[in-house]
Amino acid sequence: MDQALLLLTQTILVSVPFVLAALGGTTSERAGVVNIALEGILLTSAFATAVFSFATGNAFVGLVAGVLAGTLVGALHAFLSVTVKVDQIISGLAINIFAAGATEYGMHLTWKGAASRQIPLLPKLSFGLGGGFGDLLDTLFGHPLVVLTLILIPLVWMLEERTRFGLRLRATGENPAASDTAGVSVERMRYAGVMISGALTGIGGAWLVFNIGQFLHGMSAGKGYIAMAAVVCGRWRPVSATLACLLFGASGALGAALERSGVAVPSQVVSTLPYVLTIVAVAGLMGRARSPAALGVPYEKA
Repeated sequence: MDQALLLLTQTILVSVPFVLAALGGTTSERAGVVNIALEGILLTSAFATAVFSFATGNAFVGLVAGVLAGTLVGALHAFLSVTVKVDQIISGLAINIFAAGATEYGMHLTWKGAASRQIPLLPKLSFGLGGGFGDLLDTLFGHPLVVLTLILIPLVWMLEERTRFGLRLRATGENPAASDTAGVSVERMRYAGVMISGALTGIGGAWLVFNIGQFLHGMSAGKGYIAMAAVVCGRWRPVSATLACLLFGASGALGAALERSGVAVPSQVVSTLPYVLTIVAVAGLMGRARSPAALGVPYEKA
């Protein structure tokens, strides 16, 4: 039972950045904008979090900086995709490539090395229950960003499914011409969707840094792409995408558990499990998952 609880705990912790990026992916893509830039947003926001936390000695300042950085990168992607009408996949890939190079260069300028120095961390939450169950609660919910993620899942669902804003967002991704005729600004809604996506993913980037206490080059390690796969597997629904993220997170946690138990599995095999599962899951859904009708299609106002 202890091993099962440990595996569950590790699954949730590993899944946090996937979930946050996937939630962001749903808001962007349901507005009709493909957001491959999730990977670059994770990396940029992680770097901003590390720099501002280190410079100010305040983790909360770093968190805000990470969210703002994610929002700004989201705005850049929206500008290129919605206003300039660059191919959305090309725009996202360009941002990812730029983020990888810029953060590495910035890291060398700031810390003169391959990793940042230790940064201040967010204060841990403690339930004060003691015992094994209390320790489990402190481990699982002791990090403020884990609690925030659990709160954001139903909030994003409500935003997309139960609000007037969400109705307009979804209509923009399904039939932008009809939305425009009804008086909804397609450009404004798409900007909003992508910038909200950037903010949510920015929290995921901050988690990457706070989870280990420093910034490492390339620490996003494909998590943004896995989050995109989770969005597809979840059929562009926040809760379903979250469940897909937990599945991918479980594969990573299971690999780590196998290593801890002494099972002779090469570490390279363990580290590739989430990525292999992603490929299998997306391949299995190919042609069956219905995306928003106008996803990836620039809107030309008549």
